[in-house]
Amino acid sequence: MSIGENVAANLPYLRRYARALTGSQQTGDAFVRATLEAALADDDLKASLEGGRVPLYRAFNKVWSNAYLEVSANDADGADLPDDVEADRLQTVTPLNRQALLLTTLEDFTIEQSAEIMEIAPEEVEKMVQDAIAEIDRESATSVLIIEDEPLISMQLEDLVRGLGHDICGTAATRTQAQEVVAEKTPGLVLADIQLADGSSGLDAVDDILSMGSVPVIFITAYPERLLTGDRPEPTYLVTKPFQEATVRAAISQALFFNANRDSGSA
Repeated sequence: MSIGENVAANLPYLRRYARALTGSQQTGDAFVRATLEAALADDDLKASLEGGRVPLYRAFNKVWSNAYLEVSANDADGADLPDDVEADRLQTVTPLNRQALLLTTLEDFTIEQSAEIMEIAPEEVEKMVQDAIAEIDRESATSVLIIEDEPLISMQLEDLVRGLGHDICGTAATRTQAQEVVAEKTPGLVLADIQLADGSSGLDAVDDILSMGSVPVIFITAYPERLLTGDRPEPTYLVTKPFQEATVRAAISQALFFNANRDSGSA
């Protein structure tokens, strides 16, 4: 497999990580583009990408880390950042422990692989992951709407959400049912499948909800690569079916982390 083919195969998943890391499709995709541009300008970096996912994520991590170091040093003035990354997005940086958690859950890297990506010792990554999990246990509770047409998966998600201390404001198997739930109560978080029972779309159901206000949304789908092209407005948080509970927990935590920071910033 050529370097180009190798990168292309892993690019959708790097987009998923970048979006979750930044809390934004636009910002995440901009950092992915900056990573590819950096590789084109550096033959050694480009050659390293032949090694697969780990070198690609490591290259991304260097671009990401350097950007935020420049923001810290320059107070966001004159920093060499991707053009379409807004300065106010840089005021909230995903802490290192959350980065470690996303790598080991959402992206399913081992501790050793995550250490290579972050360029730190494996024992540091392990401690960061444990610290991040402890933070999740202290997060404020919210009300969650589950849009899922498979009863067993819906029940699994309900148990997981309640186990994290959150409430269920309702469940829905169709777009119409989701509209009925939201008419009674606005959720603080939405977990949504893409394909629903009556042929309706979870994307459309979520659009209905977002037309009434800003709510963090996590999509859960068996085909994430279809929604990670970067060509159109797409989900920021995406979990692959079949999912691990730890992956959903990490995605919920990250979505609420950015939502809380947006709320505090607008207060």
